[in-house]
Amino acid sequence: MKIAVDAMGGDYAPKAIVEGAVIAANHLPEGTKIVLVGKQSIMLDILRTLKYPAHAIEMVNADDIIEMSEHPTRAFSQKPNSSIGVGFKLLKEKQVDAFCSAGNTGAMMVGSLFTLKTVGNIQRPPIAGFFPLKNGGYSLMLDIGANADCKPEVLAEFAELGSLYARFSFGIERPKVALLNIGEEEQKGSTVVQAAYQLLKINKKVNFIGNIEGRDLLEGKADVIVTEGFTGNVIFKMGESFYDYAAERGIKDPLIDRMNYEVGGGSPIIGIKGNVIVAHGISSPEAIKNMILLAKRQIESKVTDHIIEAYEY
Repeated sequence: MKIAVDAMGGDYAPKAIVEGAVIAANHLPEGTKIVLVGKQSIMLDILRTLKYPAHAIEMVNADDIIEMSEHPTRAFSQKPNSSIGVGFKLLKEKQVDAFCSAGNTGAMMVGSLFTLKTVGNIQRPPIAGFFPLKNGGYSLMLDIGANADCKPEVLAEFAELGSLYARFSFGIERPKVALLNIGEEEQKGSTVVQAAYQLLKINKKVNFIGNIEGRDLLEGKADVIVTEGFTGNVIFKMGESFYDYAAERGIKDPLIDRMNYEVGGGSPIIGIKGNVIVAHGISSPEAIKNMILLAKRQIESKVTDHIIEAYEY
């Protein structure tokens, strides 16, 4: 197993990325390698200051960097030798099994769409997040930022993709799928959500249980929560700020602690032909470690293969 990591992406790259990769290397079984993609001389200088199992880390040179402020589509096209561009090339050519980055999320979406392609007729692949529950588990929420506005049929796609992901990643045979809304009643919410409700009501591919309200998110009523990326992103970042507030005041709580972005490490892009994980630009070494471990679990679950099979065979 090989996991490629964009060493140049993120607010604290490359130091935080390389350090996180080294921490992860010490948690990975023999035979699993981390492939750092970036400016080799810089990566090597950092690695020389760290202790790590040499057999667990490789480097692939990439001369360019897509900055956070750059236009995703233009930068991805104009910088094929960027760390993100090279990472996607490695993944497409199956030289690695997953690609992770805390860099420009828009560029990661562009690479996913145009280098890897979507499965079946999926229009808009979502980014999925793991939302902590009171019982110690997680629900899968999608989208959490890739698609701010969505048509009803796109929300229905999210439901199908989320159901497959929860089935093969969480091991839930018939995941319960709900729409995030301002009320439980069928006629509540925006016209888009109401229309999505009607589509999901007749969709035999998902175990649709109806609407779920914000106050029920922690209860575990649904395994998969469907929403557009604008709302999903706001919810996740509000949870992160709540963790920061609690941490500043010395409050320790298992549920609140799992709202710390470092714990999850990253979020998968679902509905594409490859394992791609994106992480916060502010990612610390601890977050990078967990991003890599998430990629490992996703590879082992073969969830992406199962999703491809469901749509294309």
